[in-house]
Amino acid sequence: MKKINQEFLTGERALFQGNDLEIHDTTFADGESPLKESRNIKLYGSMFKWKYPLWYSKDIYMKDCVLFETARAGIWYTDNITVEDTTIEAPKIFRRGNNIKLKNVTFPNAAETLWNCGGITMENVCAKGDYFAMNCSDVDIDGFQLVGNYSFDGAKNVTVRNAKMLSKDAFWNSENVTVYDSFISGEYLGWNAKNLTLINCTIESLQGMCYIENLVLKNCKLLNTTLAFEYSTVGADICSKIDSVLNPSGGFIRAEHIDELIIEKDKVDAGKTKIIVMGAEKNACSKRDIYRCGLKAAI
Repeated sequence: MKKINQEFLTGERALFQGNDLEIHDTTFADGESPLKESRNIKLYGSMFKWKYPLWYSKDIYMKDCVLFETARAGIWYTDNITVEDTTIEAPKIFRRGNNIKLKNVTFPNAAETLWNCGGITMENVCAKGDYFAMNCSDVDIDGFQLVGNYSFDGAKNVTVRNAKMLSKDAFWNSENVTVYDSFISGEYLGWNAKNLTLINCTIESLQGMCYIENLVLKNCKLLNTTLAFEYSTVGADICSKIDSVLNPSGGFIRAEHIDELIIEKDKVDAGKTKIIVMGAEKNACSKRDIYRCGLKAAI
């Protein structure tokens, strides 16, 4: 493997179609596509300062590197890449790539990052930006912080652990998503999803978790969560009160208390959803039963 050390490289395609390279402490300055179509590249302590550094590449390892904001759209159509201990300031990183491993990576400008990618592993990743991970698939995340709306739209087969997400419209149109031990705050969480499961999570959402097919919540807290579960089939074990529930389409909801339950009989069949409150099981089928459970209802 050829070693390159402490170089300052300029010009378009500086190391085009590079193979079997170990690159240390090198700056890729002005010049597009410096490592386009490269194979078996190891990068340590290096910097990228211009557009499209790694397109159509394979078998890439990066550690202690920096991609500056001007290295935008930097890693597209690239497979088998591992990135560790790296700051990626550029937006639109990772597009249509496969087998991506990220560990201790910071994305201060993560807009439109990880689109249409598959086989993703993330550990201790911090990101800020809208439309993160759209249409990604087969994703395993542990230790994740995100500030940015519309995340994981259209994502499939995703597992998230130990996350803190401030994200409006997260997990829209997603399928087979499971989130463990996490905090999620954002309006309209999970609309139009299929098989969304939340376990040991704390959620804050206006009109969240609506229009979902097979929504499961286990041991979750819902804080300041209003107009939840509209037209969703739901199995919810909530270890807190719920501020309000609107027109669930089926299943069960168990909670310490529900401040307001709104069932509009011309829109949903109330008998298809079982409401379990304060230890008493009641079907949300009539105003009398709802009041008996200590609920304020509009029917």
